[in-house]
Amino acid sequence: MAVIKAQQPRRAASTLPGIDEVLEKKLEELVIVLSAGQGTKSQVYDEILSLVERGLIRIALKRNKNVKSAAASYLGINRNTFQKKMTALGIPCRKAK
Repeated sequence: MAVIKAQQPRRAASTLPGIDEVLEKKLEELVIVLSAGQGTKSQVYDEILSLVERGLIRIALKRNKNVKSAAASYLGINRNTFQKKMTALGIPCRKAK
């Protein structure tokens, strides 16, 4: 008889102690750097979103050996959406090893 272990539910990032504060501090540092010398209309929001998405996509690809469908699933998004974001963010498509 096989014993099935129940998986523990994943904790949302916002429930991890201190994660919100750490992230907010890093975002504040980014905002200062990105907004320096900006004219009348700031692009800070779009720039930070692009940085975060680019980082998440690269992490997902690394953790899933460059298999795009697995990386998309890891992030909880559709494979086609994942591919469009890769293209829009200028992330090269590498073959799975």
